Amino acid sequence: MIIRVQTTEGTKRLEIKPSETTKQLYEKAHNEFGLKTNNFSIFMDRNRKEEIVSSPRKTLTACKLKHGDMVYLFMVGVKLTTTQESVATEEAQSESNQQDRDKCVLQDRDKQQVASHTKSQVKEDEVDILLAKEEGKLKRKVNPTMCHHNSQSMCVHCTALDPWDEGYLKENNIKHLSFHSHLRQLTSGIDKGKYVSLHEESCKIDPNCKEHPPWPKGICSKCQPSALTLNRQVYRHVDNVMFENKHIVERFLNYWRVTGHQRVGFLYGKYTVFKDVPLGIQTVVTAIYEPPQEGSRDHVKILPDPKKEIIDEVARGLGLTCVGWIFTDLVPLDASAGTVKQNRGGDAHLVSAHEVITAAHLQNQHPNPSKHASLGYYGSKFATVIVTGDKDNQVHMEGYQVSNQSMVLVRDGCLLPTKDAPELAYVRESSPQQYVPDVFFKEKDEYGNEVTRLGRPLPVEYLLLDVPVSTPVEPQFTFAHNSETFPVSNRLVEGHLQDFGALSKYLNHFTNNTFLEAMSDFHLLAFIATMDIMPMREYLKPLLTAVSSRDREAALEWRKSEQWATVEQLISASGGDSMATSSMNTGAMGALGGAVAGGSGASSWTCSHCTFVNATASENCEMCNLPHQ
Repeated sequence: MIIRVQTTEGTKRLEIKPSETTKQLYEKAHNEFGLKTNNFSIFMDRNRKEEIVSSPRKTLTACKLKHGDMVYLFMVGVKLTTTQESVATEEAQSESNQQDRDKCVLQDRDKQQVASHTKSQVKEDEVDILLAKEEGKLKRKVNPTMCHHNSQSMCVHCTALDPWDEGYLKENNIKHLSFHSHLRQLTSGIDKGKYVSLHEESCKIDPNCKEHPPWPKGICSKCQPSALTLNRQVYRHVDNVMFENKHIVERFLNYWRVTGHQRVGFLYGKYTVFKDVPLGIQTVVTAIYEPPQEGSRDHVKILPDPKKEIIDEVARGLGLTCVGWIFTDLVPLDASAGTVKQNRGGDAHLVSAHEVITAAHLQNQHPNPSKHASLGYYGSKFATVIVTGDKDNQVHMEGYQVSNQSMVLVRDGCLLPTKDAPELAYVRESSPQQYVPDVFFKEKDEYGNEVTRLGRPLPVEYLLLDVPVSTPVEPQFTFAHNSETFPVSNRLVEGHLQDFGALSKYLNHFTNNTFLEAMSDFHLLAFIATMDIMPMREYLKPLLTAVSSRDREAALEWRKSEQWATVEQLISASGGDSMATSSMNTGAMGALGGAVAGGSGASSWTCSHCTFVNATASENCEMCNLPHQ
């Protein structure tokens, strides 16, 4: 190894083995500097406090000397003058600075190599790949008043606009840039974004700092996180949330209509290109899965879900992914009119701090893959949808995302909800267990001046991004719209339980010819994959492919499998008729309200008892079973 020896005459490097003794170190230093006397000592530090004693037995390893370390040689009985001390100090400082620069260069080189490798391994979402290939320019028509050129030319009045053009966004009432428009803006310079890399901020102390004892005994400028100033995020990762049809939300709201308790669900769907926003992304929701939870009129507690991994696996088999979460905040106003109270907006809060923290936690669990990010992920496409009352006391949905900065604050454990003000959060104060940097936000005072405030407390509006929620004019159906539906997961209410009896009852409403429609239900597929009596998880892939591609022949072929035959035999043994033993024909089948791609043609009506919207003109309500009045 190399040991650097510094004297008043300069610095030299000695090649020496770790197993060699300190006596051999002295001998090599004597020969290298050409000293005429042995009246010198070698120290570990410049202050001569820790001497390396010359010994024929003590090795350099025992002295904790490592490759590249510097030791200091001083002549015994010789006192350095002030000038010599100054020169020696300058040389040592210069050597130390060069060492630090070399170390930084190596660290930067390693980081670049790691970042380059990470980016090459990133698998972006399909919609991101499609948008990356698009030109993104906003084409304009020729202005007959302002344009005075031929059809082959262009001027400032008709040339294509950039997707981040402020005038276009304002004219079309677009509040936020799309994420890909933001990326195009970053990469629009001369270098075409060659050096653009998206970095997430951090509120944690660097645990690798060796300059001092760990917090709370020490901290330095190298490991201390910088103070964070919150800025309103100008872009969002998704620009619209669309439910394929109203029946998805109606089925979710049935639980609240029956029990009056609030409810939480996870949204499953896919991402598509959204044409209404330049380079925009739309979340298309096809199903809502309700995890285990405890609810009341005023709160919901999400419980651990041992089946979540299987649910995600079923969704992937159908070409879907978890794209967001939804929860209700509904209080009935007039049951006969079907109206609800307005709990949010106006003078009330839009989203509470507790909900913002939960949303940020879920967004951190579903990061957005991006090849422009140094770590391979940046932000999240995960959306939040709230079902509440509007100013007209009608049920409506509001969509939000929380900013990347709030994701960082929640990830690093810096944000808390307040007890008595739902619209305010609170930045945790530093403690012996955790250092928390200062978090600031800007607002206008009573004189209209912009002032900086410490985030204790912190208005959550600085952390929110609006995301419009919609349903299409023409309903879309990834799954079949059947008048007979399978019970929803984790509803502990009589008549809504998922069990083998419910499976038998549900299948009795379908014939052999409608097997595909019977299986085209997300809740049914999730139950079949997780049922205890006959787990079908490892056999479902062909059926999931058949449902997603609407392949009737493939579905019927899967029905002939040994595993499903066993399930049908169990249904028959339990006293129910299965599709394998049913004598019903297609003409006698009346429970099927629509095909996979269609809907029910019967008129709908609202129950005056529970306000449930019935899709068919039946005599009794499908939810509460009370007569139609």
